[in-house]
Amino acid sequence: MNFGLTDEQEMIVSTVRRFVEEEIYPHEAEVERTGAVPPALAERIKAKTKELGFYACNFPESVGGAGLSHLEFALVERELGRGSMALNHFFGRPQNILMACRGEQIERYLLPAVRGERMDALAMTEPGAGSDIRSMKTTARRDGGDWVANGTKHFISGADHADFVIVFMATGEDQTEKGPKKRITAFLVDRGTPGFTIRPGYRSVSHRGYANMVLEFDDCRLPDSQVLGEVDSGFAVMNEWLYATRITVATMAVGRARRCFDMGLAHAAERKQFGQEIGKFQGVAFQLADMATEIDAADWLTLSAAWRLDKGLPANREIASAKLYASEMLARVTDATLQIFGGMGLMDDLPIERFWRDARVERIWDGTSEIQRHIIGRELLRPLGA
Repeated sequence: MNFGLTDEQEMIVSTVRRFVEEEIYPHEAEVERTGAVPPALAERIKAKTKELGFYACNFPESVGGAGLSHLEFALVERELGRGSMALNHFFGRPQNILMACRGEQIERYLLPAVRGERMDALAMTEPGAGSDIRSMKTTARRDGGDWVANGTKHFISGADHADFVIVFMATGEDQTEKGPKKRITAFLVDRGTPGFTIRPGYRSVSHRGYANMVLEFDDCRLPDSQVLGEVDSGFAVMNEWLYATRITVATMAVGRARRCFDMGLAHAAERKQFGQEIGKFQGVAFQLADMATEIDAADWLTLSAAWRLDKGLPANREIASAKLYASEMLARVTDATLQIFGGMGLMDDLPIERFWRDARVERIWDGTSEIQRHIIGRELLRPLGA
């Protein structure tokens, strides 16, 4: 077993880390204060990303992407995790389910997204349908040769900058032994489509500047050409997409935890109380030891899940484990770092309190910790017939 990175992978890590330190860190405090990313800065980040050859690096070379493996893309996301999500959003990683585009959709959506000419967002969550996606009430019903959409989506990240949105809607219902089961279809919906409105969502304490939006559909008419994939097969497309997003959450949690830990470690080595550096006290040294161990464990768990995808091996349980452990690890690391800094850790003069606040949402979005535990338990019991 070889746990080392290749020279090319080491270069990916160093290049992205330098990008985050030079292009993201200097602007974080301002974005945190204003809750917005200036358009000129957003374009600068996109331009720099393209210049480095990393825009849409999660897409294959056949459509203009960098063709990174799952493992290499995880390394990119790990480094981006060190910086503000509001800013690194413009590093540009379109939703990989756009590879399901067919016919004219390729020229209208896939290729412009890969080139950075159009930005996308993805909409699943509703006020009454979070973890239970099949309970969604946003519907698209047949009317002649079109679909007519009605309903509301919320907590939609990136929709404020999106030129189009990938929206999941209920398009029918099957009767099963366990009761009605909704059929779900994915649609490509352009900003400005009549009957489709994007409006500001809620003010979150986590990831300020990375806005969540509310999408409303009021008799929004969509032709068949806007269906992404096959009609009623949206759930299968959704599950495939969630593999990538859950690895992203895990890797970004590792990157953010390392940045936080590095600050705590330096502070413990410099701050003196009772005549010595506080890192010499077991109460602090043991916290640092636990943090370092947990970060390494989350890192290897996550990279190994990405490696399994590259090898074509089953990875559902491993990805769920990585997302679960890394997101909960980040909560513990940020809390312990804040404790090491004491009262100053809660002041916005330092980014520690921001890391602490930002960490909370990681256990919720892209599948809550409870959902991950459900997936893990199910995968363990199924082979035994339970």
